[in-house]
Amino acid sequence: MAALDGKIAIIGGSGAEGTGLALRFAKAGLTVLIGSRDADRAEAAAAQISMKARSTNVSGHRNEQAADSADVVVLTVPLAAHAQTLKSLNPRLKPGTIVVDATVPLEIAIGGRVSRVLSLWDGSAAQQCARLVPEGVRVVAAFHSLSAGALARLEERVDCDVLVCGDDDQAKRAVAELAGKIDGVRAIDAGPLESARYLETSAALLISLNLQHKVKHSGMRITGLPERSGPR
Repeated sequence: MAALDGKIAIIGGSGAEGTGLALRFAKAGLTVLIGSRDADRAEAAAAQISMKARSTNVSGHRNEQAADSADVVVLTVPLAAHAQTLKSLNPRLKPGTIVVDATVPLEIAIGGRVSRVLSLWDGSAAQQCARLVPEGVRVVAAFHSLSAGALARLEERVDCDVLVCGDDDQAKRAVAELAGKIDGVRAIDAGPLESARYLETSAALLISLNLQHKVKHSGMRITGLPERSGPR
């Protein structure tokens, strides 16, 4: 199953990053399920996304219902809600489902600085995700470098590379294809899931640079790579 054959659930889809990804996927013609802890909030977010993206393929649901119906589940929740959200989704995630973890474990989750990451027992948020999901669910880390603000500006091209980590090559290819549906985005295979800690740290670095230089987004481009550099 390729990512684009089925429905894409955005867990935390009423937040800024989730909404941005949902807008881009909806604009590309994909079927998007907005997940939230509150069904009314999810439906309201879905209605706004539908209007902005001019799509009729966006709907709002509770997180568990969105995950239950999707082939690809994109996790865009803050670290403070990461483990609990995954535990609530656990019974709904079927073997073969791809879970894309875009979580950045920022220190702000415990009152620290927004530009620093926490050290997690599992090594990264994505590895924590892999420990908490049922057997047979494939976890891929991706989308950390995409700015919510840039994603929300639908009239503009997103000039950014997306690093993709995972232990299942087919799942990485599916996520690379999904990333490529966002205009201007190039997916790059960054190795196994254990490399996710570097993706999460690099996202914190981008945030730090943005704060330092007072810019809304510092897109990441990696030079010296062929145009088609995603997982094969």
